[in-house]
Amino acid sequence: MSNQATAPETSRSTKSFGTRSPGASSAVSDWPFVILIRTRLLEFSRRPAAVFWTYVFPLVMMFILGSAFRSQGESVSQVAIVAGNHAAILLDKLKPSPELAVTIVQSEEGLRMLRAGRLALLMRESANTAATSSATSERWEFVYDPQRPGGRTAELLVQQQLRVSAGADDSQTIPRVLYSEPGGRYIDFLVPGLIGMVLLGGGLWGVGYAIVDMRIRKLLKRYLATPMRKSDFLLGIVFSRLLFVVPQIAVILLASHLTFSVAVHGSWFDFSVVVLLGSLQFAGVGLLIASRAKTIETMSGLINLVMLPMWTLSGIFFSYENFPEMLHIPIRILPLTSLLDVLRGIMLDGRPMWAFPLEMTSILLWTVGTFVIALWNFRWTD
Repeated sequence: MSNQATAPETSRSTKSFGTRSPGASSAVSDWPFVILIRTRLLEFSRRPAAVFWTYVFPLVMMFILGSAFRSQGESVSQVAIVAGNHAAILLDKLKPSPELAVTIVQSEEGLRMLRAGRLALLMRESANTAATSSATSERWEFVYDPQRPGGRTAELLVQQQLRVSAGADDSQTIPRVLYSEPGGRYIDFLVPGLIGMVLLGGGLWGVGYAIVDMRIRKLLKRYLATPMRKSDFLLGIVFSRLLFVVPQIAVILLASHLTFSVAVHGSWFDFSVVVLLGSLQFAGVGLLIASRAKTIETMSGLINLVMLPMWTLSGIFFSYENFPEMLHIPIRILPLTSLLDVLRGIMLDGRPMWAFPLEMTSILLWTVGTFVIALWNFRWTD
């Protein structure tokens, strides 16, 4: 009796998995291969987060980056002339060129703009030229880093415009003096950007991703059974991450100093405080986006959504001044932009951190605001 009772159940169970006996016919929709594909497609379609990050997010980033890097017509090289007796004469000769945006600045401000990547070329009167009323390029020095993108192009455009203004033949050779200002090299500009990128990645991946991973592995439920408070848990995760940040920054600074003679010209105390605040700022952002994320796909998408705009817009590899002026205000709101402005001011110009009140206020607001919201929004379980 028992064998007869279980036989039909076994047969039905076998058929439910699409197994068919030799010689039996079956519809294509019953094949295990087709059933598995259909199951995976249904699972994917029922997860809105996966659909968004797979199909919608790339389109959003395409429109954002396409708008930021859209064609603006002819590119314009930013050139500054150090104020002097003949600066106005040179300015009048260069203004007619549509490829040059020329301004007159003081010497210190011009060098600061050059270090910050806001200028392609700085021109100043050579100290060993005779005092004449002419404004030819023989009396000027071209201040730029030959390895920085745009510097050589700006110099050639200036020389061409001077030839046009003087009515000279294009084949005329115009002497030039190249000058490299300490701290104005591209590597000096790049190192603070790399430090900011390390702090950004450490906060989002080292803090935010780690919390979501613990949530998926059900570790947060175990912490829930302990008397530990949410604030203790979140602060412990953040400050444990700081232990990894210190050697990372030290390695970057040491390697750049030994290889390229990059130095911190400002206060080491100010530099350390800004790095600490930057690390806390991005740890707070990581906590915020991880406070409710339930899957690795969602967390990875959110991290990319936060990181990619700052990678491209905040000035890690080139100055955000290169973007259209209408984008400067939203770019400055990004947390990485303020951090990089302060780091470059300390490292390249030797300025104190309090010389950047707006940027420091932005960093503090991002740090406190994200921690408060994350603490209020955090949940141990799904």
